[in-house]
Amino acid sequence: MDIYTATQAFGAFAQPTRLKVFRLLIEHEPDGLPAGEIAREMDTPHNTMSSHLSILARAELVTSRREGRSVIYRINTERLEALLTYLLRDCCRGNPETCASLLASVLPASDTVDA
Repeated sequence: MDIYTATQAFGAFAQPTRLKVFRLLIEHEPDGLPAGEIAREMDTPHNTMSSHLSILARAELVTSRREGRSVIYRINTERLEALLTYLLRDCCRGNPETCASLLASVLPASDTVDA
C-alpha cells in the first residue's frame, strides 16, 4: 500500500456516519447487509447512505454484490488488513519494539509476538 491509497482510506473514515457504517458491517461479517438495511440502521436517507457507501467503496474498504433487487455490502477484510499493516509498518519504521505495546493492547496474550 502506498501513502495515497492509505490517505484515501483514512479520508473515507474521517466522517462519523461512514465510520459507524464500517463498524456496523464488521458486526455483520461475513454475510454483510443490504444497503437499505444499513440506511435504516443508521437512520439516514437512502440517497445520503448511497453517497457514504460509494466513498467507502472507492477507498476499497467495502465491497458489494447484487442479490436480486438488493445490493449487499460487506467489509473488504483484505484492504483493512493492508491498511492496518501499512500503518503499523510506517509507525514502526523497522523497529518492532516501537509498536510492541500497541500490538499487545489489541492482541490476546497468546497471540502477541516478541518484539
